[in-house]
Amino acid sequence: MLKRIAFATLAAAATFTTATVAMAPVKPAAAQVTVTFGSPPPPLRYEVVPAPRAGYVWAPGHWRLVNDQYVWQGGQWYQARPGYRYVPDNWVRYSDSGRDRWRYQPSRWDRDGDGIPNRYDHYDNRTNNSGAFGDKDHDGIPNVFDAWDNRRR
Repeated sequence: MLKRIAFATLAAAATFTTATVAMAPVKPAAAQVTVTFGSPPPPLRYEVVPAPRAGYVWAPGHWRLVNDQYVWQGGQWYQARPGYRYVPDNWVRYSDSGRDRWRYQPSRWDRDGDGIPNRYDHYDNRTNNSGAFGDKDHDGIPNVFDAWDNRRR
């Protein structure tokens, strides 16, 4: 009887291990989470911005979505990253099938300061602004695709 239980346990463990190893490549490495909500966030609250601190960046307060309710998170200091610009959290309105919706964009550090998230930005606007794939007017559109120079007024 003890032999039969040990054999059944060993067979179950082998089956489970094989199934886990077989499914490992199918599992995604990391997932991007996007929060979408129907009602607009409340107006921003007024915050007194403290005096500047050397080596730090002030992140302003913003509304976060917690259990389908907006909750205010006050501003805070983050240690500055040399060569990067801090882009604060914000809510962006967009239209989906004729309905206004709101999408939360978390804060991030932007390498070249053009506002395009680094995972989508294939061109570093800091190094070459004049070539075909540079961005001479700093609007995030490479020169080859940009028909309008935004520097002209």
